[in-house]
Amino acid sequence: MNPFELKPLSLTKCLENWKELYRKPFCKYDVSPYTKTRIILLNGAEFEAVSFSHRFSRSCNNNDIRRELAFSRRIEQQQQKILQSLKPIDQNILEETITYEQLAVDLTARLAQMEPDVYVKAALDFALLEDFDHLYRYSNLLDMEYGILPEKLVGRYTEIMPARPTIAHHRHPFDTIRNFTNKDASAITKLNINIITAAEQQTMNYYMNVGGFYTSDEGRKLYQEIGMVEEDHVTHYGSLLDPNTTWLENLLLHEYTECYLYYSCMCDESDKYIQKIWEQFFEYEVAQLHVAKNLLEQYENKQWNEVIPNGEFPELLKLGPNIEYVRDILANTVNYTTTCENYICVNNLPKDALFFKYQDIVNNDVCNVPSHVTIEDRIKKCGIDYRYEISPNPIKSLQNRCCDNTCLGRIPME
Repeated sequence: MNPFELKPLSLTKCLENWKELYRKPFCKYDVSPYTKTRIILLNGAEFEAVSFSHRFSRSCNNNDIRRELAFSRRIEQQQQKILQSLKPIDQNILEETITYEQLAVDLTARLAQMEPDVYVKAALDFALLEDFDHLYRYSNLLDMEYGILPEKLVGRYTEIMPARPTIAHHRHPFDTIRNFTNKDASAITKLNINIITAAEQQTMNYYMNVGGFYTSDEGRKLYQEIGMVEEDHVTHYGSLLDPNTTWLENLLLHEYTECYLYYSCMCDESDKYIQKIWEQFFEYEVAQLHVAKNLLEQYENKQWNEVIPNGEFPELLKLGPNIEYVRDILANTVNYTTTCENYICVNNLPKDALFFKYQDIVNNDVCNVPSHVTIEDRIKKCGIDYRYEISPNPIKSLQNRCCDNTCLGRIPME
């Protein structure tokens, strides 16, 4: 599939009336967990597109370009609002959060397995373990406060168990910057970086926006802590993007990414009602892609294939279980942290590393770290933590269900 070869709709035909803007929500008990994750993923892609378009418009001194951006942005806003309407009213904040973290785990694992660039793959694998641990922390809160089994929400497609402990995710901001890619990166690498940056940004924004509305102090504190890690992740992934890309080249890449995502989701979707929405929005994105292509030609005298040499979609994204892959990454990299642009075992960090200095400030009292308190409280209440695992954790020190590990990946071991 090459979206540049398709005949686009006019943007006017993409406009919706109020009835069309509000769609029937899915049933949270019947729909596939991966339908829910696709909705969140595409919502994140739309949010990123709108945010980028606003930043572009505010930095642009050409009102003709700004008018085109405003029109496309209105279509993106429509799509985002339709996606929001698909969520059921009876789904609470924390249930939605479990889906966010399942998406983070299975999307990251899938992108890592598709990624040809070793450095970009390492970035995906590194943050994967942290999102995996976040799923475990939120799941314990859900079970403890609502009595809802998170394993049912994830369809038992994704394991729920500790990984690199969240307490170890807090690093100095200097250590969150990665080396950036360049224009010669493959199409799949560009897509992967754009996709994961948008997805993590959506997660960060969700936690920032809903955390203050949560109904317990313990939950509000947990959203604060994990939301801070998501800021780290957005910086981590966003710094991989090529900073030398022009605004109009970036616009083209954003639209191409959305075309790729909607087409992938359309081909992967099991719910026929939702699938029709993906098909409709793919057509809308093709229309916006051609607008971006025309702007690039008109104002920078560049052809689309100078930015995306082969418009043919690479391997499509399919969301599904990644249990063995996650276990392998956990077994081999659980003790990793970062120093500047590099990954390193915490045992090999110098004693004066920024990581330790930052940890001493934010985690000076381990007993008050929200992610640790959540697990300890569940253990006090039930005797053990909550997990869904197909076999014992591959890390021996994480197999103890009566004590939360706060040292792994944080404190050097002999």
